[in-house]
Amino acid sequence: MSCYHFLTSLLLVSIPQIPFVQSSTHIENARSATVTLQETWYNGNTGLYNTTGWWNAANALTTLADMTAVDPEVLDRTTNGILKNSFNRAQQNNLGVLKLNATYQCDGISDLCPKDPTTVYSSKGWLNGYYDDESWWALAWITSWDLTKDDDYLEAATDIFEDLVSTGLNATCGGIWWDKAHTQVNAIANALFISVAAQLANRASNKDYYLAFAKKQWNWFMESGLINSAGNINDGLDLDTCKNNGDTVWTYNQGVILGAAVELDKADPGTGIYIPKAQAIADAALANTQLVDSNGILHDVNEPNLGSSGVNFKGIFIRNLGILNQQVHSDKYVTFIQKQADAIWTKARGVGDELGPVWSGPVYADLTNAGTHSSAMDALVAASNLQEGVGGYIGAFKRHLREY
Repeated sequence: MSCYHFLTSLLLVSIPQIPFVQSSTHIENARSATVTLQETWYNGNTGLYNTTGWWNAANALTTLADMTAVDPEVLDRTTNGILKNSFNRAQQNNLGVLKLNATYQCDGISDLCPKDPTTVYSSKGWLNGYYDDESWWALAWITSWDLTKDDDYLEAATDIFEDLVSTGLNATCGGIWWDKAHTQVNAIANALFISVAAQLANRASNKDYYLAFAKKQWNWFMESGLINSAGNINDGLDLDTCKNNGDTVWTYNQGVILGAAVELDKADPGTGIYIPKAQAIADAALANTQLVDSNGILHDVNEPNLGSSGVNFKGIFIRNLGILNQQVHSDKYVTFIQKQADAIWTKARGVGDELGPVWSGPVYADLTNAGTHSSAMDALVAASNLQEGVGGYIGAFKRHLREY
């Protein structure tokens, strides 16, 4: 039994025993999925999630924090302790932090193995060889600070950002490198950099410092060629030509920039440039038939075999589409988010409420893990946040957190 088995009683829910019987509301589904996430995969000893990787764990904690913003009654009794436990323990289990005079054994998971096993990173526990990984943790701790106002979290995010700035910027073709080995300039690391900078501009004391980075990198991103003629964001740039490499249009690349735009619009109001561009990117994603099937359900290429990274991509898109929708109140976005949540619960849910990798079904129980589950949970949480009036707090609490 997990050390967090008490979540069931604290959340005041019972997990349905019969699969595919939909709960009456998205919030009830999200509560059940939260219990499953913590009961099945959370490792209280490491502060991470079993069956998924380093950066995926940061996203799972972000999902948990977002769920608590929707359902804040559980903050003091449940989530706050989990966040603090992960903050204290996860950085001690970061395989990217290699200690002097220690033998490092790579476990074969590409996300966690530095290209040079002898490299030593002198971090405070959140850094490794990949700037996108670092940014995911920065965003997790910013979201945690929004909930708790615990300054340890915001300090961690600012420390991470300083590594991004001091060692990652000024890559070939501009922007930030994807990795410390300087092998790629890709969309995700650059969109995440903008998001972290903009979020810190809205929270940290030196607003102008962070805003300057966010604006500069936004302008570079928009002019970089990463956005193709269809309005979709490809995976990266060709380092020989500094042009769009034509590589895969992943869902998460379409998503992160949406949340970044919302934060930039708050930090730099009155320009009128960020939200329209975000809407254009979101609309182009929804119009892409490789991403959205004829029934309106979101997909990534290679499903159901999404690997250790791709399992989180769709949830990241929906999370950020929900953030954009809070700003623009689009019926199209509302319908799309609700459709994902309904499909997940009726077609991609296992007997213990585990949520699988393909939202249109079937369940693929053998491919279900903490990454697939937390990703699908992002859709349930986003849909829950649309249901104003549930318990008197849906949406209102999160808006309070966002008003600085």
